[in-house]
Formats: sequence, structure tokens, C-alpha cells
Amino acid sequence: MSLTKDTFKRMLTEERNPKTMDLDVLNTADLVKRIQSEDVAVATAVANVSEHIAKAVDLATERLIKGGRMIYFGAGTSGRLGVLDATECSPTFGVDSNTIQAYIAGGKEAMFQAFENAEDSVELGKADAEIAEITDKDVIVGITASGRTPYVFGALRKARERGAAVIAIVNNPHSELEAISDVLIVALVGPEALTGSTRMKAGTAQKMILNLLSTATMIRLGKVYENLMVDLKPTNEKLRERAASIICTVCDVERHVAEGALVASGNKVKTAILMINRKLGRAQAEALLTRSANKLRDALNAELK
Repeated sequence: MSLTKDTFKRMLTEERNPKTMDLDVLNTADLVKRIQSEDVAVATAVANVSEHIAKAVDLATERLIKGGRMIYFGAGTSGRLGVLDATECSPTFGVDSNTIQAYIAGGKEAMFQAFENAEDSVELGKADAEIAEITDKDVIVGITASGRTPYVFGALRKARERGAAVIAIVNNPHSELEAISDVLIVALVGPEALTGSTRMKAGTAQKMILNLLSTATMIRLGKVYENLMVDLKPTNEKLRERAASIICTVCDVERHVAEGALVASGNKVKTAILMINRKLGRAQAEALLTRSANKLRDALNAELK
């Protein structure tokens, strides 16, 4: 798979933006305002594909419930955004780092140094998909502004061969990924303020979509109670403070009670909440959560056996 000059010219994200033809002569205040005004369109573009995002969430939830994984593939900015989202899911939602993964063209070094040619290889995408040992339980997410990045195409095609569910996040119409995707999310942000710099509006749209995809999926899996991160891992001082605060809020108890319950629960917020509110020991609270499919709301309302 390759991009021809004609294909490149047809990409919406590669067109020149008529509203920003004078960037180099604007004073600094006007320059910032002009670029920022283009960002306003991003939220609208994401809102326009909310139904497709919802379908992707349901698909991801279905696969993760069955023990599958969600794995991102991207290159450049898109790849880095995938790594960022995957990395943050573990402390935020308490999922194993194996559950949400990310691969970037060029490997780990590409997070800090540009390897632009890595994105041009279909075979490299296939190879990374092989390394990921994708199965039919998994859901694979390809992220590419152009909708045609060979690395992403190769990874998604291999995922399809393995029977995995496939989601693609793109910023151009008529993507070739549509043919191999179960859900195609096309956020049309239009030409960039700086021609072709898809780290800007396209990247912002991708970040918003990934936020929605992972967060909503985790909510469906019971990782959130009301709007609280009740499965977070208190691995540093800030997160320990947040965990204790959540327990205080849900249980309406003093700080020292929340902190004591958190320690007694083995640093598990949901368990600590049940221990306080249902007056249970740790083992009983954990058993109740298991019977309630790890959903705190159900556990708080369930009959005790």
C-alpha cells in the first residue's frame, strides 16, 4: 500500500486553510487567536461522530468482558496519543497494563524521537500485530489522520485475519480502512491552520475520541461509580489522597476512617466503600463485588447472603 501524489493532494487535512494564509504577518496576539479559532471546530467534528464512538464503546466493552484486550496502533502523533491513552488507563481505572496496550510505528524510541519513515511500512504494522499476539477476543484500534497510513493498515489487516474486532479513527473521508473496520470514526476537522500539521486539529480530535472510547468503555465495565474513579490504583501520594477523598464522599465518613478502610481493603477503593457502608470484612466485600460483576452500585444494593 502506498500514497500517490494525487492521493496526497485529495486529503482534506493536507489542503490549505483560506482562513490562515497570513499567519506569518500577524502580531503575536492575533496569531494565537487565529490558530485557536480553528480549534473551535474540533469539538463539533467529534460531536458529529458520537454515534460511531458509541458503537465502538459497545464493541470494545463486549470484547473486554470476554477477557479480550484493546490495542492501539498508530504512527507519529497518532501513535503517541494511543500510547498516552493506554498508559493512563491502568492507574485511572485499575486495569492490568496488558488489557489496554499501544503500539507505535518505530517502537518505544518513536515516543521521543521522530521515525517518520516507519509509518510507510505495511509489513512493520503486520509484524507489530504479530508481536501483540492478537486473537479473536481482542479489539484493535487504528489511529491515523490520513486514514491511509500503511503501518496502521498493515496492523489492522493482520488483526482482521486473526478475527479481532477492528475500530479505525481517521480525519479524512473515503478511508481505505473502512473495508476492514467494524466501526469507522471519521472526525472531519478540515484543513489545519498550519497546512498538513495534523498534530493540531486532527490530533486534538483523536485525543478527544480516545478519551471518550476508553473512559466510556471503562464505565460500562463498572470502573466508575456515579462520576468517581472507584477502581483507581493509589500508587502515589496524589492518588492516595484522591482514593481517600472518594471514600469520604461516598461513605460520608471522616478522613481517618476512610484512610483506615483503604489500608484494610488492600488499597481497593470499592472494597473499602463496601466494608464501611455494608459493614463487611474485606473477604465478604470482595465476594459481594464478585457476585455483582464488580459494579459498586449493584454491590451496594445487593442482598447479603
